[in-house]
Amino acid sequence: MSRRSGRRVAKTEWPLSRAVDTDFHLRADGRLTQEPPSTAERAEEFTYDPMDPVPTTGGALLMSDEFRPGPLDQTAVEGREDVLVFTTEPLTEAVEVTGRVRAVLFAATDGLSTDWVARLCDVDENGVSRNVADGIVRVRAATPGEAAERVVDLWLTSIVFRAGHRIRVQVTSSNFPRWDRNLNTGEPEENATTARVARQQVFHDPARPSRIVLPVVPPA
Repeated sequence: MSRRSGRRVAKTEWPLSRAVDTDFHLRADGRLTQEPPSTAERAEEFTYDPMDPVPTTGGALLMSDEFRPGPLDQTAVEGREDVLVFTTEPLTEAVEVTGRVRAVLFAATDGLSTDWVARLCDVDENGVSRNVADGIVRVRAATPGEAAERVVDLWLTSIVFRAGHRIRVQVTSSNFPRWDRNLNTGEPEENATTARVARQQVFHDPARPSRIVLPVVPPA
């Protein structure tokens, strides 16, 4: 069952044939829009230091009591300089997302290896951002400075983003201790002995549109 605008609708199939994969583009200056960039926009940058990783804050966890699972306020995470944030305008109508979510990033690092983390969030009318789904992809052999497509699988979800809410995407390179840190050196994880800081870039242009793909269910 799913709820949309206060009404329950029975679902009898999976995945939903009615769900339409819909691109929401990561744009310069923190925008998230269904419209792709028409010209190349300034790349977003951050510095990933594996010795100061983004702390795990909510999610599909089975960890110690120190790390609470589920949807949690993301204020502290989104206030970090190593987390990029992209947000839609307030929604004029409810948007149901049911199915598998993925992020497609055209991104570059100056490290020999790195991680890319994407997180989908729901921002309420008061501006509180809560995590919905997230995922990670590990790049074990990066070409420093070369932009490449990185697909991050955020797995499955079913949520209605209510009218007045906003859809948000975080992009970063760590979620520790849920996932082991990538030390950016290209060394095998099991015997890595050194770490380095990496300069990360996410690109926004028509030929290489970074985006999140949401399975949007049209109104019945």
